[in-house]
Amino acid sequence: MITAAKFDEWRIIPRILIFGYGVFAIYVGVWFMGLEQPVASQSAFVSIIWGASAGWFGLYVKTGRSSAE
Repeated sequence: MITAAKFDEWRIIPRILIFGYGVFAIYVGVWFMGLEQPVASQSAFVSIIWGASAGWFGLYVKTGRSSAE
């Protein structure tokens, strides 16, 4: 039987969120590369999405149990 501690240890929800955001970021990048004449606002949108993906990944890596425990 899966206990709450084991479920938390596997970090299923954060992994799903990171995967979903990665798919979203890739989709936005592909959309942007397909534009014929991108404007500044579209470029800013893509920059924000990809910049935030670094922040999301950083939060994911820094949270959870440390290896020292």
